[in-house]
Parts: sequence; structure tokens; C-alpha cells
Amino acid sequence: MFDDNTNMHGGSLDTRKFFNADEYSEQELLELNKLYSDSFRNIKEGEIIQGTIVGINSDNVIVNVGFKSDGSISRNEFSSTEEIKIGEHIDIVIESVEDEEGNLVLSKKRADFLKVWARIMDAFENEKIIVGKILKRIKGGMVVDLLGIEAFLPGSQIDIRPVRDFDAFVGQTMDFKIVKVNIPTENVVVSHKVLIEETISDQRKEILEKLEKGQILEGTVKAITDFGVFVDLGGVDGLIHITDLSWGRINHPSEVVKLDEKIKVVVTDYDKEKKRISLSLKQLLPHPWEKIGQKYKIGDKVAGRVVSLTDYGAFIEIEKGIEGLIHISDMCCTKYYWHPSHYVSMEQLVEAVILKLDSEEKKISNGMKQLTPDPWQDLINKYPIKSQHSVVLHHFNRSKIFVELESYVVGILDKSGISKKKKFCHTGGVIKKGQKIDVVVLDVDSEQRKISFSHK
Repeated sequence: MFDDNTNMHGGSLDTRKFFNADEYSEQELLELNKLYSDSFRNIKEGEIIQGTIVGINSDNVIVNVGFKSDGSISRNEFSSTEEIKIGEHIDIVIESVEDEEGNLVLSKKRADFLKVWARIMDAFENEKIIVGKILKRIKGGMVVDLLGIEAFLPGSQIDIRPVRDFDAFVGQTMDFKIVKVNIPTENVVVSHKVLIEETISDQRKEILEKLEKGQILEGTVKAITDFGVFVDLGGVDGLIHITDLSWGRINHPSEVVKLDEKIKVVVTDYDKEKKRISLSLKQLLPHPWEKIGQKYKIGDKVAGRVVSLTDYGAFIEIEKGIEGLIHISDMCCTKYYWHPSHYVSMEQLVEAVILKLDSEEKKISNGMKQLTPDPWQDLINKYPIKSQHSVVLHHFNRSKIFVELESYVVGILDKSGISKKKKFCHTGGVIKKGQKIDVVVLDVDSEQRKISFSHK
């Protein structure tokens, strides 16, 4: 009826070792065998069970789990605040029924972890909010203490706005949602951003439904790029292009706004399909041309920064949003003009006189030469005919050589007036640019602004 080889956790037990078979009937022995077997647990490794503390020494805590032998747990698995008492019930995990010495291996630490893990899995599966504390910063994000388990918080999942100071979050307690669990490795990934997005989803929907051109909104500068500024309008992002930041020219958007700055903007366009919102900051500012007639008039002397150079002149910024053109013909008094870069350079501050002002067309014409005396007025007195002078070759073409007599005074040295003895196909074969040569004045015409020389 009984097998002597049965063990205490795999089947029935031979009660004849403990009871006199002659004193009990077969039915009574079966009942006794059942009662005795039930006094021992069917132990399974890895499961949480309850044990009772039956002994305490300097290194270990002895726990009875209803098995044939007691197990021990290192005191290091108990926190310093836990009070250890004989007779107290604790949750433990059977890590091994027998170690190399045949002892029962128990773990309280593993039991504590599994209880927390069960709560984490419940929060993950049911999308519950769970509180955690950010412990430290690591590559790619932060480490969060989640009920005693370390979870990973990616940097992109902290906030809906770009995080510029990760260290400021260390030590903060925040609400999180578990977004990923790797069961084999027991790794947990959390997010705070999804909670913010859920909170503002209704707000975002309301903003988009009411959005229309001309609407004025308040937002926060979220990101600054070379081409413009992204503004958070309350869960919805809009773009201010660099040309819509200021009426004047700017090199970079950071000259106008700063990160996290609160600004008011106007909606200039909204693409519902792409959900793309275009904004403007400058349209909320007075246009600088509105009162141009009250500030400037023809003949006024102004100062401006050179903001653009073209083949026909230079544009100067008199003030933000107001630019004027200095045509090449109004840069110097000579009849022969070089490129505007010969007279001015980018970012240079120059003085000029307003020559024309058209507020409707938003155009201002300026002149530089009007601020200096005209050297051609007394040129005949300074350079009489047949007088000799030393001049510098400025440039030449196939028929003429242009020489600079003094600043803004350029004369012509005809190819035929170079030498009596030889004829040249190109003047470059005789003299070079920048070379000084002696010449004789042949003619001066102040009205036509022409002066002719001869070298031969």
C-alpha cells in the first residue's frame, strides 16, 4: 500500500515509520497519511510563499516555510528600518529546494522584487499612472526609482518641449506611465511626456478647431533655427519664418527672441491637412513706413548700415524696416563708375542725403557724393592744359586707359597717346594696372566731366 521510496514533496509518505500499523485500520492509516502529508507544502521554486521567523543570529534569519527543514536568509536582505522578530510572518521566495549542502535556499529580496514587479505589470497592462523619483542622468535619458526598481526615462519622453537642462530634473518626483516592459531582462521604460500630451489633447483639439487667419495667440518659444522660430501655442506648434520676425533685416532669429520667451503672434496661414501653422511677430508691430513722412524729408542727412551690394548700387538700412538705395551714380562725382564695392563695403556705416522719398512705393533714394565738394568745379585751375602730372593706371580696355588723377577724378589716356614710335593691339602690352606714369593734360570738360591725357 505504501512505497518506502516516496518523498515529502513529490507524493505520499509511509506513515508506518511514525504510527503502529497494528493499532490502526487501513482506512485510518490513509487518513493519517493524508494529514501528515498536508502538513508539508508542495514547494515550487521561484514562487512567493509566506514563512515564519523561528531564529535570529548575527548573520542570518532562520525561517520556517512548512518544509522538512528550515531555511536561512541573510540579514542584509532586510532593510535597516525593518524590525526582525521571532514569530513574525514574512514573504519569501524559494530559490532552491537544496543547495550543495542540502539546505533550503530562500530570498526575501527576490520576494520583495516580485511583489513590486506585479504592481508594475498591473500598471503597465492597465495603463495606470505611477509615481517615481528621478535618481540620476545617464546617456540618452534619466534613471527613475519606480517603487524600488530602476526604470529608464528617455530624454525625449520627459517633456513635450525640448529639455535644455537635464540636471534640473534630478531629485524630482513625477508622475509616469510605463510604456515598455521587457520581461526576460526585467527592464522598464517610462514616460512623463505621454501624460502631458493626454492632458493637453483636448486643449490642442480646441485650438485647431478655432484656428483662423488673423487670430492673435500667445505662445512660448520652443526652438530656434536658422530659418525661423517654433512656437508652442499650447500643445500645437507654429512656425515664424525669419522674414516674419522683424520689419528689418536680421542675420539670425536669436537676435529677436529667446528660448522659453512668451510672445504674442498672429496666424498668417493654416494648412488643415498638414496641420501646419504659419505665424508672424512683426505684423503685431507698427510698420516703420506708416509715419515715414513725419520722420524724414528730402534733403535730410541720414546714416545707415550697408546691408546689400548690387551691380547698380548699395542698400543701406536707415532704421529697422526702412532701407534706401544709393545708386552707383550718386556714390562719386566721376563719370566713370566702378563696382559699388569700390566705394563701400558690407556692414559699413555710411552717411548720405535723401534725394527722393516715395512712401506709397516704400522707396528712398540716397546720395553720398552730395555730401562732398564737387572736385570738377575747379579742375581747370588745378590741371591746366599742357600741364604735366603723375597718375596711376586704374584699369583699361582695348582702346582706352583709365587713370586716377585724384579721388573721384578719373581721366582717359587714349591708346594713340601712349607712344609715337609703336602701335599696340592692346594697351596691356605697354603698361600695367597700378603703374604710375607721367602724362600731359590735353583737355578738361567740367560739364561732361571728362579730362584727357597723353603720354607720348
